[in-house]
Amino acid sequence: MVSKTTSLADRILSGEVRAAARLMRYIDDGMPGAGEELKKLYPHTGKAYLLGITGLPGAGKSTLVNRIVEHLRKDDLTVGLVLVDPTSPFSGGAILGDRVRMAHHFTDPGVFIRSLATRGHLGGLSWCTNDVVNVLDSMGKDVVIIETVGVGQDETEIVSMAHTTVVVLTPGMGDEIQAIKAGILEVGDVFVVNKARREGADRAVRDLETMLSMKGWKADEFRPPVVKTEALYDEGLDEMMDAIGRHRAFIEGGQGLKKKRIERARYELIELLKEGLLSAVVRTQGGEDAFDVIAAAIAARDSDPYTEVNRIIAGALKRPGG
Repeated sequence: MVSKTTSLADRILSGEVRAAARLMRYIDDGMPGAGEELKKLYPHTGKAYLLGITGLPGAGKSTLVNRIVEHLRKDDLTVGLVLVDPTSPFSGGAILGDRVRMAHHFTDPGVFIRSLATRGHLGGLSWCTNDVVNVLDSMGKDVVIIETVGVGQDETEIVSMAHTTVVVLTPGMGDEIQAIKAGILEVGDVFVVNKARREGADRAVRDLETMLSMKGWKADEFRPPVVKTEALYDEGLDEMMDAIGRHRAFIEGGQGLKKKRIERARYELIELLKEGLLSAVVRTQGGEDAFDVIAAAIAARDSDPYTEVNRIIAGALKRPGG
């Protein structure tokens, strides 16, 4: 249980880093009481700028994030990092760890790093990403960077969370075509062609700009720029940071940021509803084991999933308080 004489939330707000790390662990493990701590922290959120980094696997997102953190720290901005990794089939935890990917930021007191495992969650994010972002926000981080797992066609969830979404692609891997298939062109605020020393980088930029130009931008819309970078050698990072800054200035100069915050709140509400309703339905069935019996009946064609879902929902709604 998360219950102490001084709550974790109070300790986090007073600047205790260990309390933040502990609450994040409780959130990730689904510990009872974590929700109460998040309620206390929520009024202190909404100040951090949320930067999403997404793209296909192998695009060099982690190296790029490293460079972004370096640039932000040069401007004396504090940074929270949420790194969503594939789930280990053995431990159920994140395969890639903080110390491996962000070793030289780990001892920086201005940077807080948290890795999360997807644990089967689609959309490129972990099921508890939003909660961890809120903890970092309440800690007073100026910028919170969310790096998605890079699963391709399920990457679009980040748009509902981040204020600025950076899509990272690479030349010579057919990423431009994959971007069209995945709908990534619809979600990016800034497009980055990383590993730009590779052959075909200029063509990749031209192709992306051509595809973006076909969308038909309105005068009051922000047209996403396409930037070349070679993150390994810190090339093109100034141009990329400038592009991110221009998008931030654009949405802060009008109603864009307000709309982004409403969109995130809506996403947060729906995700919590899904989680809460599913938990409630599982309880009405007597636990998860009951679903094995139902699944066996469906597999044997003695029933079907449509009938069973309707029956379960109807039963849950008839219960007292349902």
